[in-house]
Amino acid sequence: MTTTPKLVLSSPADILAAVPYLVGFHPADSLVVIGFAGAALQLSTRWDLPPEPGDLDRLAPLFVREGVTMAVLVGYGPEPVVDSAVLEAGRLLEEAGVRVTEALRAEDGRYWSYACPTIVCCPDEGLPYDPVSSPVAAEAVVHGLVALPDRGSLRRTVEPSAGGAMREASRRVAADLRARLARPPGQVSDAVAAEFVAGGLARVRAAIDLYGSGGRLDDRAAARLGFDLAIIRVRDEAWALLDDRDAHLALWKDLTRRLDPLHVAPAASLLAAAAWRSGDCALAGMAVERALEADGAYSMAHLLREALVHMLSPGSLLDRMPTPEDLDAEMGPPRGCWLGPLVTWLSGEPSARAG
Repeated sequence: MTTTPKLVLSSPADILAAVPYLVGFHPADSLVVIGFAGAALQLSTRWDLPPEPGDLDRLAPLFVREGVTMAVLVGYGPEPVVDSAVLEAGRLLEEAGVRVTEALRAEDGRYWSYACPTIVCCPDEGLPYDPVSSPVAAEAVVHGLVALPDRGSLRRTVEPSAGGAMREASRRVAADLRARLARPPGQVSDAVAAEFVAGGLARVRAAIDLYGSGGRLDDRAAARLGFDLAIIRVRDEAWALLDDRDAHLALWKDLTRRLDPLHVAPAASLLAAAAWRSGDCALAGMAVERALEADGAYSMAHLLREALVHMLSPGSLLDRMPTPEDLDAEMGPPRGCWLGPLVTWLSGEPSARAG
């Protein structure tokens, strides 16, 4: 599900030019449903084709919950696969009181309209369209939207990219921390925990400001922040500070790509939360996958995956998010046990499953 800026869509060609920017990439074998509240573009969502049985049942409740009154359907792919999905989605929406104003099928640079009543406006061979040169595409770019070539291109933006310098920096940071915490988790003092937490909180805030100004952490600082995020109170500080600034997407995407894949679950979960908040559910889902690949029991990633599966609006969680002050009041002063996940990471043992 993607929330959208104001784009004027007055024709099928406009719709087809807008779709790649609404979902973040040029779709294939997909059903895209765009919802309007009155004349305002409200949200869009994408489904793989063919859908799994029952997948589309979530569509109508989502649109009703978000106040959508009109919808446009666009299916990408061969006619037999697209036809059944478009007809099913249209039926579900109409039954829920959402009016379907246009339904299209696109394939190989041509489109067909299910709403077109005559062969004059929709010939058997379809009509050509160009999603690149359209004024709508230019308008989308002005709004800061990006359309990658395909879904694989989007996935590559969260894949590991660390080179030898980053791996060496991580090794050195881990060695330093291991020397400072050369004791079992249960024997780490509260004073040591307070020092680690205070440093981690400061580094989180500094990193957000740095990326907000267009900067980037060097390898050692990135590695250090990655280890900080093993401490739940530090990770939750970053989560509580999420807002609409692009700095969060840039920071957590950068760390998701650069950190040791075994330790990436916190950063990838923060990227998922930031992407979800911005309306980019495709990126959020891929970030959740990265987090769960690193730690299949990481609870923050599971929470976000459930939100995405059930197509919840980010607003449903925002009102319940604690502030940093709330976290201090709820969690109390730092305790030695808070460093347990970090000590476990440094020992090279399996994850502490504390996330």
